[in-house]
Amino acid sequence: MCGIAGLLEKSAPLDLSAARESVQRMASAIIHRGPDDGDIWVDQDAGIALGHRRLSIVDLSPAGHQPMPSACGRYVIAFNGEVYNYKEIQKELDDMNAAPVWRGHSDTEVMLAAISHWGLDDAIGRFVGMFAFALWDREERALHLVRDRLGEKPIYYGWVGNTFLFGSELKALRAYPAWRGEIDRNALTLLLRHNYIPAPYSIYKGIHKVLPATIVTVHPNASSTDGITMRSYWSALKVAQSGRASPFSGTETDACNHLESLLKRSVGQQMVADVPLGAFLSGGVDSSAIVALMQAQSAQRVKTFTIGFTEEAYDEARHAKAVAMHLGTDHTELYVSPKDALDVIPQLPRLYDEPFSDSSQIPTFLVSQLAKQNVTVSLSGDGGDELFGGYNRYFWAQDIWNKVGWMPKSVRKCLSTALTSFSPQSWESLFNTLGPVLPHQIKHRNPGDKLHKLAEILNINNPQELYKGLVSHWKSPASVVRGAIEPATVLSDYNNLGLCNFIERMMYLDTVSYLPDDILVKVDRASMGVSLESRVPMLDHRVVEFAWQIPLSMKIRNGQGKWLLRQVLYKYVPRDLIERPKMGFGVPLDAWLRGPLREWCENLLDENRLNKEGFFDAAMIRAKWTEHLSGQRNWQYYLWDILMFQTWLDEYGY
Repeated sequence: MCGIAGLLEKSAPLDLSAARESVQRMASAIIHRGPDDGDIWVDQDAGIALGHRRLSIVDLSPAGHQPMPSACGRYVIAFNGEVYNYKEIQKELDDMNAAPVWRGHSDTEVMLAAISHWGLDDAIGRFVGMFAFALWDREERALHLVRDRLGEKPIYYGWVGNTFLFGSELKALRAYPAWRGEIDRNALTLLLRHNYIPAPYSIYKGIHKVLPATIVTVHPNASSTDGITMRSYWSALKVAQSGRASPFSGTETDACNHLESLLKRSVGQQMVADVPLGAFLSGGVDSSAIVALMQAQSAQRVKTFTIGFTEEAYDEARHAKAVAMHLGTDHTELYVSPKDALDVIPQLPRLYDEPFSDSSQIPTFLVSQLAKQNVTVSLSGDGGDELFGGYNRYFWAQDIWNKVGWMPKSVRKCLSTALTSFSPQSWESLFNTLGPVLPHQIKHRNPGDKLHKLAEILNINNPQELYKGLVSHWKSPASVVRGAIEPATVLSDYNNLGLCNFIERMMYLDTVSYLPDDILVKVDRASMGVSLESRVPMLDHRVVEFAWQIPLSMKIRNGQGKWLLRQVLYKYVPRDLIERPKMGFGVPLDAWLRGPLREWCENLLDENRLNKEGFFDAAMIRAKWTEHLSGQRNWQYYLWDILMFQTWLDEYGY
């Protein structure tokens, strides 16, 4: 895992000294992504400079040094990530007598040899892994920026004058001496809707994120305005459509065995490292499955890590400990106080680099920090919810719509009003009173918030609006951000997916939006912020492709998600250690905003300040803040969106 940065000038040749200094500054800004080594490569006449920071994982010798030229001399690469099947590719090249004389045993060297032999597109098709790399083609005088299929690793890019900049994080671009960044108000509306800014947008005008499974090519002397072209080399939509058109035809036992085999292979490949390795363990289905398959393939006790909270409703550490004891892992847990968690907040703007407001960013950073004390690589269970139907909304949204969609809008509006006539706290008190007699399927954390969410759902007109409502915070963000128009995103494609089932549409859209732009961003920035590599075995594209072949009945059954994945897990872990309501990885944000964070909030949400800065409708935000403080409503997520932008603005704004 590493960090990349660089520039390409339209007006070559470069000022050699200035270019080296600029890229050195850019690479140094992301040294946390690669504290072990770094270098700059420059072709003065071509106008290209590549920078690299290395976190040494495979081949710790100087033979893994980057930027790395190909043996044939045509290509130079700055690479962030891991190609897990590089030994298989290396063998294939050797068997074909197409391999160079190997200098070391890094995946980077094998990637270059593969690209040299097969060409860029065919080589990428062979890569299994997570990657974001910049490849300079000296023959074609073209720069290629390439991102992995599911979007595990990031790349930002854009023009600043006649200079094309790129880097793993925005802070690399901001370090460029002539940087001028203008906040994109339209992109800000997306933050308020989703709690993240989805690709290809960024918080700055003219600066973009490379989309997953995409190659961005820059020809500095092209006749077009910006000289940029882009193409996809893999399509999550085509995978979903193909899987549903040709579903798995075997028995449930066959499906279980095949999924186990795929996951076991993925986990085994991702356990290869020349440095200490472990795993995050929450005790839930996904992380427990990954750890179980790790321990089954390891002669040593796998190192596992979890954090616990003193607030019982948010604490999964006891469940993780039970799973760890059963599997026999070398388990480390750390209970953190509210103060420990709150102390992370000042670091968030620097960690996440652009406004990002998924509050589980706090525990994700804390568990990464804990793991880094013992290992350099940690596997996680991310991706299981999107692939195997784990989110609660998948199995109750369809049910709700079936039950209420037929009602006249006026009737649903009356029901909505009735639900919101009681505050979330009143509903929570009622649920606590009735707790002993309620079935476990409807026992959730924050039931009052969920009933108010249901009230919002009752006001929508169709399933597309239902899904958008479920994944939205502010429902009309363009009315909150002054002078803004909300841009279109992949959610706008809802009716053109070629997927008939409502649940499968939600799962697909989560896979191409929420997963890469929220979940994977959260894990990447938190882990790399402490120089820890995080790997995600569920997102091996072969697992993803098989998951779409599995019928929905093998994913969601009897009101519970991830049925098939659970069957794999139950081969290793007793059912009673896993079966419990889904919790998520959260913090008691609502109480914190009213309590220890209140003064901090008041400063950031000051009406005079909001009006002076001019980004938001201050009156709308103050109304939400007042209602939240009174306990009438829980606006924690709405407010956290604003607060994360405000604290980012303090760090990087005007």
